[in-house]
Amino acid sequence: MSQKTTILAIESSCDDTSAAVIRDGKELSNVVAGQEVHAEFGGVVPELASRAHQKNIVPVVETALKRAGISPAELNAVGYTRGPGLLGSLMVGASFAAGYAASLNIPVIEVNHMQAHILAHFIQPAGENHHIKPEFPFLCLTVSGGHTQMVRVDDYFDMTVMGETRDDAAGEAFDKVAKLLQLPYPGGPFIDRLAVAGDAESFDFPASNMPGYDFSFSGLKTSVLYKIQAELKKDPDFIQNRKADLAASVQKAIIKALMRKLKKAVADTGIKQVALAGGVSANSGLRKAVEELADREQGQAFIPPFAYCTDNAAMIGITAYYKFITGHYDGIYKPPTPNYRLKSL
Repeated sequence: MSQKTTILAIESSCDDTSAAVIRDGKELSNVVAGQEVHAEFGGVVPELASRAHQKNIVPVVETALKRAGISPAELNAVGYTRGPGLLGSLMVGASFAAGYAASLNIPVIEVNHMQAHILAHFIQPAGENHHIKPEFPFLCLTVSGGHTQMVRVDDYFDMTVMGETRDDAAGEAFDKVAKLLQLPYPGGPFIDRLAVAGDAESFDFPASNMPGYDFSFSGLKTSVLYKIQAELKKDPDFIQNRKADLAASVQKAIIKALMRKLKKAVADTGIKQVALAGGVSANSGLRKAVEELADREQGQAFIPPFAYCTDNAAMIGITAYYKFITGHYDGIYKPPTPNYRLKSL
């Protein structure tokens, strides 16, 4: 092993092609190429996503290395997202990573995408000399467009899913409601911005309360749909006139459901270090609610920078980095697993 450990990371689980360089836990570069083609369809089209990854991956990797000031010869390993995600998208990134690592005769390290979202908290961002990291154990509410999980984190590689969504993920609920409100895709950020100007008490949408630590958001989506259909019969301009109030009320219901489980987990485990991860952790209302919970419990909240909330290769890189320095890898390519899961209770 060289004195410095340098990892090239590839992320291609959905519709963002990303490459990053991590050296000794610090981000040297983190390049993300999005895919605007999906906006007109109101959601990710898997075939279009995999084609765009094929187009983007070489320039994205070249840009990541250039920005980092790193030559391929300085790399110790290549990390890649094995899953979960879209199979076609995962295959593009995984096969590129395997081929690139083989050409340099260095290990290739597979990474679980959900584990990486959590370990994003351990990345030292570029330009920062001091970075406060969670201490083990901590609780992490991982919330994205495809997943909603309550996770107990006892170590970098000892994570237990305490509960998860039984239908729609929270991010998916945001996007589906946004579509009902005639907002662009992805709709979560638009609802967040609208909610600031709305009255969250205007509409009483259900905040699910599943057994244990599980979540459900399909009922919320249906409730919003029925409300809009009923009100449009009375007022054709209902959506336009009440868009901000609808957004605020929906956001309140989603956050209430999420926080109910996080509060229960804190009470049941006694763990007062709480973290957010995943794309929905960029939501301003959820961030505020988690910070307020930590303050009430005299604990500590950890909320990732916006760049590490959505899918990005830096989080893949930090996970591969810890695997590399602790020997939690065999360096052998493993094919993508769309339903790659963390350990559950």
